[in-house]
Amino acid sequence: MTPELQRVAARGWGTHRTIGAAIRAADDGAVVSIQPGSYKESLVLDRDITVVAEKGRGTVRITAAHGPGVSVSAGHVVLRELEFEGSDAAEPVVLARGGSLELESCELSGGRLELARDSTAQVRGCTVHGAKRAGVHVTGTARGSFEDCTIRSVDGYGLTLVDTARADLRRTRVQRTTDCGVLLGGTSSATFDDCELAHTGDAALLVYAPAQPLLRGCRLHDTRAQGVRIEDAPGRPAPQPLHQAQPEEAGPEAGGEGASAGQDERRIRLDKCEIFRTQAEGVLVSGGSRVLLRDCDVREAHGAGLFAYGTARVELESVRIVDVPDTAVTVAESAQVRARNGVFSRTGTGGLLAQGDAVLELADCQVAATGHSAVQLAGNARAVLVDCTVADSAQHGIRLSGGADLLAERTRIERTKLAGVLVDGADAVLRDCVISEAETGVRLDTRHRPLLDGCEFRAIRRTGIEVAADTAALIRGGQVAGTGSAGVFLEERSQAWIEEMEISDTQGSGLVLWTGSAPRIRAVTVTGAGKNGVYVHEGGAGILEDCEISGSAFPAVYTGPKSAPVLRRLLVHDVQEDLSAAEDAEAVFEDCWVRDVSVSTLPQAEEEPSAGAVAVAGGGPVRRKLASDQGSSEKNGAEEGVTEDQLPELLAELEALVGLDRVKQEVGSLAKVMQMVKRRQEAGLQPPPLSRHLVFAGNPGTGKTTVARLYGRLLAALGLLARGHLVEADRGSLVGEYVGHTAPKTTAIFRRALGGVLFIDEAYALVPYAQSTDFGHEAIATLVKLMEDHRDEVVVIAAGYPTDMQRFIDSNPGLASRFTRTLTFDDYSSDELVEIVRYQAARHQYQVPDETLAALVEYFDGIERTEHFGNGRTARQVFQRMTEQHAQRVAELLDPGTDDLTIVRPQDLPPRTAV
Repeated sequence: MTPELQRVAARGWGTHRTIGAAIRAADDGAVVSIQPGSYKESLVLDRDITVVAEKGRGTVRITAAHGPGVSVSAGHVVLRELEFEGSDAAEPVVLARGGSLELESCELSGGRLELARDSTAQVRGCTVHGAKRAGVHVTGTARGSFEDCTIRSVDGYGLTLVDTARADLRRTRVQRTTDCGVLLGGTSSATFDDCELAHTGDAALLVYAPAQPLLRGCRLHDTRAQGVRIEDAPGRPAPQPLHQAQPEEAGPEAGGEGASAGQDERRIRLDKCEIFRTQAEGVLVSGGSRVLLRDCDVREAHGAGLFAYGTARVELESVRIVDVPDTAVTVAESAQVRARNGVFSRTGTGGLLAQGDAVLELADCQVAATGHSAVQLAGNARAVLVDCTVADSAQHGIRLSGGADLLAERTRIERTKLAGVLVDGADAVLRDCVISEAETGVRLDTRHRPLLDGCEFRAIRRTGIEVAADTAALIRGGQVAGTGSAGVFLEERSQAWIEEMEISDTQGSGLVLWTGSAPRIRAVTVTGAGKNGVYVHEGGAGILEDCEISGSAFPAVYTGPKSAPVLRRLLVHDVQEDLSAAEDAEAVFEDCWVRDVSVSTLPQAEEEPSAGAVAVAGGGPVRRKLASDQGSSEKNGAEEGVTEDQLPELLAELEALVGLDRVKQEVGSLAKVMQMVKRRQEAGLQPPPLSRHLVFAGNPGTGKTTVARLYGRLLAALGLLARGHLVEADRGSLVGEYVGHTAPKTTAIFRRALGGVLFIDEAYALVPYAQSTDFGHEAIATLVKLMEDHRDEVVVIAAGYPTDMQRFIDSNPGLASRFTRTLTFDDYSSDELVEIVRYQAARHQYQVPDETLAALVEYFDGIERTEHFGNGRTARQVFQRMTEQHAQRVAELLDPGTDDLTIVRPQDLPPRTAV
């Protein structure tokens, strides 16, 4: 049915002279066709009607007489190809307060388009300009759709949405506004597809959360403030943590037209958008806002590319932030930013900065070409980097300070002017990371215990790994290759645990142990060092086990004055010289093996090192001792098969130990009780209640480890343990470096001891004074449960100073019920120390005449028995120094006889200060 037509013209027969008259005469659904001209009217439309320019766009201009030029309150109204001019730029020129409005190819000037109450509007191909306050204002529950429109030259906001209003914009431009381009407030929502927000006096987009925009394929640029600014609305509830599960497609996305039903969280989203040439931050997020940027490009922002603070939660997926004079991303206060597949490059200062209690999570991201440190954490900030690349930093690759915490996995850090990673007072865990072409690979200077697990350091201009003074660290696996200085440098009083690492092609020494350092180093290989393989500075110490040194330009090992390292099962090969020792060095070498060495002061064992030992002190000759030496150290691991037939032999071996009368009596009694237990079990009788776990209380060097090894073999001979082997542990091997690491670490070493003895040396270190939150308590709790679960499969022996072991027992109620017997290891008397020396001499084919034995008694009587007294260890050191003094004396004889070569005299005793 053809709609009724009403025509409007300034003159002519059959036409209305005013638009208002035509509308009043028209029925519902009629079309009002307007001839070219200018009309000064204010139209009120409340039913279905269409008003069009008969000759097309640009021919009809309607100037408001008063108030809005058009007011729509009901019905379906269509306005096509008309120009509307308002009477007041701060008021609406077209106002819809109800009904449905269609605006097609119209131009609105001198006032805004306002959609209010429950009105709906479809606006296509229209232009709004010359308004004040806002170009388009959508409020109440109104709904608006804008397609191919332009909002420009507005003295205020381009578009505002408040209350619960909703708008959908496609291919629409908002330009040249004195305030923000778009403002969303209340709980309004909007979608922007292929839109442009540009040349704004404030932010291109301002969102007061929980308003919820979705931008897809939009361009926001040339702003006098941020590209996007998101602020929290007053009274919003506290946000949930970022790591909680979230809908994969949260946001107004169902078909691109609305939010998902039942959605747990409202998020502001930008997909495939460009933000550039902003006078402040590219994106600023505050409060508790939730924001997702996906496939976006932020560049040429005057401030940070992204700045999040408060309790904001921001997710970045495939986001590129480049060419900013500030940081690419700054996260402050309690905000959290999670990024995946991102690129953050060419920044004037840092790449990523997290401070306060902020959280930063990166996966598969690249941070490159930064003016300061690429990633910087301060305060109590936490960061996680997984499969990332950090490159071309003008300062550090990653810098941590204060109480910050870093976890980096499979991350590459390369081409940094300073350190690849600098840990300054903070905590860090690096796993399977690669650091190359840095000034220093990693520098650790902290009260925490950082972990480097399986990391590689390549082409480092100075030191591969530096552990600063008074710093503890755990370095496990990995390699250091090609450094301009040392491979690993352990500074004053540092305490590092290093195991299963390869160090090669260093221009300096492979391992440097400085004054007061006391590391535990196991299974480390040093190859091709430009200086020493291992360099121990004056006063350095530590234990190195199962290490290998080859191809060093200087002697494989250097021990400086008063240094006292212990090197066990050391293999040295293919070097010019194996050892250079200062005159008063006190190094001890055990179970060493030398091969293809031009100048050797270490004897070459007939077979690979397993039982022999070498003791070295000063510049004197080197002598071997045998594995059966009193108190010698043996490898952990399974003993040879032990049978009950060997029980008398084992008891005799126990009885042959020097001193330890009370201990030998109690262990012998325990063996008899255990033998009775086995007989009762074989007879089908219930065994008596008995705990096999023991506490060994005694000072260093009193034979605790030796007795523990014998105790395990005794139980194995009785059939009460499957193997009877000894596994040694201490705090470093039981306690983890971060939350969740201790229990698995304790469990792993406990399982190694199944069938044998777990010997925990210095067990009291698991409960440091005044540290109730220390991870040692977790290790103890794990041990108590494992001891209960495997009570017939393992024996646990806790050892330490007598005065400290009660603190260990009192730390957990389960310990007191499991450790019911304490064996006290008394200090050796002078006569017993002399007997140890005599035993050592016999094993090494030396003779000690009576006058030397008497001198030894007097010598030991004169040694002050402080807490540093080494007991049996002191006796062995005295014998070692005696052999060196003897060697120097005999070397001056022209033709020494057999007695000269074997008899040690009183004059061979060393000064007491040398022991």
